[in-house]
Amino acid sequence: MKKILLIDDEQRMLDLLELYLTSRGFECTKTISGKEGIELLNKENFNLVLLDLMMPIMDGWETCKKIRNLSNVPIIILTARNDKVDIVKGLKQGADDYVTKPFDENELLARIEAVLRRSGNHQHRIEFNNLVWDDLHHHILINGKEIQLTPIEFSLLGLFLQNQGILLSRELLIEKVWGYNTETEYRTVDSHIRNLREKLRKADFPINDHLTTIYGLGYRWLS
Repeated sequence: MKKILLIDDEQRMLDLLELYLTSRGFECTKTISGKEGIELLNKENFNLVLLDLMMPIMDGWETCKKIRNLSNVPIIILTARNDKVDIVKGLKQGADDYVTKPFDENELLARIEAVLRRSGNHQHRIEFNNLVWDDLHHHILINGKEIQLTPIEFSLLGLFLQNQGILLSRELLIEKVWGYNTETEYRTVDSHIRNLREKLRKADFPINDHLTTIYGLGYRWLS
């Protein structure tokens, strides 16, 4: 049974979510504060976190950031705030998806299942020739030496390594790295990939042999 941690300062919302999700086969743990949620994550393993934004003392953004610093557990933000800036901020803090209240129950369930599928297929450590991509410790090693990448560059490299030989469109990269409902442009994607290539090249990794541009379509990592 999949375990979901519900973090929301409204008890009525917690009870409603628990009622809906337990009837769909999930085991739910409820807490009304981000601090308590983090304490629970330090004690137990959860498959997913549903997190409200507007909470006293420690809001959802700060809670999301702290959770991401200690765990790779998938996070879906569930909130009444629907401004673009709030959505982008939540995704940048490490959330995997963003659902606004009031929500459709079937859509929420679909989002949960989609995030769980993605996390289930996620590899936390990949070795490719002389390169090591380590998501658990969030570092990149080339010939045993660590190199510094931005969070965006790190995520892009991980996607390429996890999808070797598959054409990844710019639309897909934006969805996976920047998230839904973002206004990121294609040229922003190209700029980050250009920087990623340069850093790997300077670290003596033969990036031109592996990361190829399929003009007009996207990018592909060759093994």
